[in-house]
Amino acid sequence: MMASTKAIRFLESLKIPEGPNSGKPIKLAPFQKQFVKGALADGVSVACLSIGRGNAKTALSAGIALGAVMGKWDDQPRREIIIAARTRDQGRIAFNFITGFIDHLPEDEQERFTIRRNPRLEIEYGDGHLIKVIAADGKSALGSAPTLVLMDERGHWQADQGDALEHALLSGLGKRAGRALIISTSAADDSHPFSVWLDEDQEGVYRQEHRPTPGLPADEMESLKLANPGAAHGIGSSLEWLQGQARRAIARGGSTLTSFRLYNRNERVSGETRDLLLTVDEWLACEASELPPRQGQVVIGIDLGGSASMTAAAFYWPESGRLECLGTFPSKPSLLDRGQSDGVSGRYVEMQDRGELSTLGDQTVPVAPWLGEVMAHVAGEPVAALTMDRYKQAELGEAIDKAGIRAPLVWRGQGFRDGGEDCERFRRAAYDGKVKTAPSLLLRSAFADAVTLRDPANNLKLAKARSTGRIDAAAATVLAVAEGARIMGRPVGRGGRMAWS
Repeated sequence: MMASTKAIRFLESLKIPEGPNSGKPIKLAPFQKQFVKGALADGVSVACLSIGRGNAKTALSAGIALGAVMGKWDDQPRREIIIAARTRDQGRIAFNFITGFIDHLPEDEQERFTIRRNPRLEIEYGDGHLIKVIAADGKSALGSAPTLVLMDERGHWQADQGDALEHALLSGLGKRAGRALIISTSAADDSHPFSVWLDEDQEGVYRQEHRPTPGLPADEMESLKLANPGAAHGIGSSLEWLQGQARRAIARGGSTLTSFRLYNRNERVSGETRDLLLTVDEWLACEASELPPRQGQVVIGIDLGGSASMTAAAFYWPESGRLECLGTFPSKPSLLDRGQSDGVSGRYVEMQDRGELSTLGDQTVPVAPWLGEVMAHVAGEPVAALTMDRYKQAELGEAIDKAGIRAPLVWRGQGFRDGGEDCERFRRAAYDGKVKTAPSLLLRSAFADAVTLRDPANNLKLAKARSTGRIDAAAATVLAVAEGARIMGRPVGRGGRMAWS
């Protein structure tokens, strides 16, 4: 009999340890059976499950851990199961599920367990088989040889300690042909190791992700069902409750809405909302299916990158609020290789296919030819100003002269003085509905990585959320929109002056 078949039979012999259905037999939902079959299939060493909060992923993996220590499908001597979590208290959740399952086993089976809660959370079964809980400190796992590892809420472990623990655990699994179950709600971005596990096709890795298409309304029912497949089977929150919570989150906005998207909709959005330039929903409100016309003068914001970073130009018509943006990388390395090194997989290639990103030059983007392409994008349009970072004034000034561009130039700093004003003007324009753009993966990605730093006087400046984040398109957009807001705020001349004699 296959290991997954034995596991499903064992899990459905257990009883629910807590909640309104406590004491009733477990009946696995289809998505749970799917995960068990995939995780325990032959040749699989790592199984990843990403699903919304409240869908019993920890309870499911805790039941698998109990069956593993009891040898229901693995008869290795001295079996060792490790439950790894960000903190000891987080690991206690899975530990309590296991002890709850044990409390409903036959008495003669219960007697074979020894449960220890101090100084460590441990459960010993029979002749030396062990379940133990450890926190995200890589050193605590060195030297172990587990037969099964459960990494609970991997998408929210602290970066350095979490990575060290994962590496230590996976290296130990090879000693005894063990398996790892990596379960979590979505991490905040594509560069997180848990996101990489889900996105990359690797031999011996089973992946199961319940994540809706990004950009949908938070209360959209079909996407709520996708992120919360247990709701239709009486597991966790009901769909009506989820939709009600979504509407309350939409009404409150800000961190409430972002947290709902991260935890209940299982979307990859940052849970740190205090320092984001714009939250995902605030930016999505700027996207429009029908754009306003190119009306009046255009302001061009330019962010010049180097060999590794992107070079971007934003085009903003302040009279109508229309925004367009283009990004450019050097041709070497390729966009696919660059995406892999930046931890965004094939996103750059997708941007190129959508016409939002291009390549120019070899190792660096040649500035003068690139500026020529920028001006060609708005050929025939009156240019109100080119606004740029004064840090690269000399390089840009030479390129502008070489390209023969004749337009007003506005140089802005990126520190707390100019940056604070530009960020606030951009935010105000976005909140007031004065920024409208077509759905853009380039801009969505840039604003997902764009955060603000504050000085003691509460002034802002733009910064990256992660070292490999590419916020160049966001920086160019802030420059263009802020300058457009200043232009629209200036008084309009009313003709000549009257002289009194």
